[in-house]
Amino acid sequence: MTDNPRMIVADLDGTLLHDADTFEGRFITQNTIDTIMRLHDRGVKFAIATARPVSTATYFVERLPVDACVYLNGALLDLDPENSSPSLLTSGVIPEDGHLIKVGFSSKRACEVCRFILKRFPGIRIGIVMNDIRYTNFDVRELWKTQTFRYTDFTDVPEGIADKIIILPEPEQWHELRSLIPPDFSVSISEGVMWMLMNPQANKEHALNLLCERLNIPLTATASFGDDLIDIDMLKQSGTGVAVANANPEVLTIADEICRPNNEDGVARWLQQKFNLAM
Repeated sequence: MTDNPRMIVADLDGTLLHDADTFEGRFITQNTIDTIMRLHDRGVKFAIATARPVSTATYFVERLPVDACVYLNGALLDLDPENSSPSLLTSGVIPEDGHLIKVGFSSKRACEVCRFILKRFPGIRIGIVMNDIRYTNFDVRELWKTQTFRYTDFTDVPEGIADKIIILPEPEQWHELRSLIPPDFSVSISEGVMWMLMNPQANKEHALNLLCERLNIPLTATASFGDDLIDIDMLKQSGTGVAVANANPEVLTIADEICRPNNEDGVARWLQQKFNLAM
């Protein structure tokens, strides 16, 4: 662990954001914004690491002094947010300066996997996320009211680099579904509901390593915050891994420290105490 982190990395949902009745209603407090602003003014870098796509993370990225952002659980990294725009981030184009990194797989391969899974579970809700469009066999407005989607039978998805496959299985399908996942994909489960099939290198741990390499900050000089199972490896890799008190029990077990819950501005309070920020 380190007493003086040079970079803070925070998850959004369940960690930096307050809960709400709807996904769209989750919010960040002015106290948290002000705390991170003051910390950044002291020269401490700040990064977001979220499973959210660009469309639903940008609102928060624009309100914080973000030096880097990990979207889609590590499938898309933006190492220079000041020179990025939502249209660039969702274009599928990688700038020559290399400040965007995509860690995905071909949409053709994604369609093969979706069709394979649907043969065993014909009614399962499944889809492909690519360039901030969800190609699905269900209406995603059941879960996310503002995200762009297109119905598909997985024979008409455009060519490109897909970010992830999403699956919303019923509990009784979990065991057999896991046995159907091809070895060229890793599985993460977000908020205990949504399965994400991804490139094995698309994860927050790998993203943290890339951030430290590009920003020239040792892992020992980082502090990361999270609440969910997909945050565990990032927290373990950081100099200091901090779990919010509302975190999954497994996350609480591996954390170096535990801060107050997300709905009590736990991250901001920890930073205020660690860096002696009088608010």
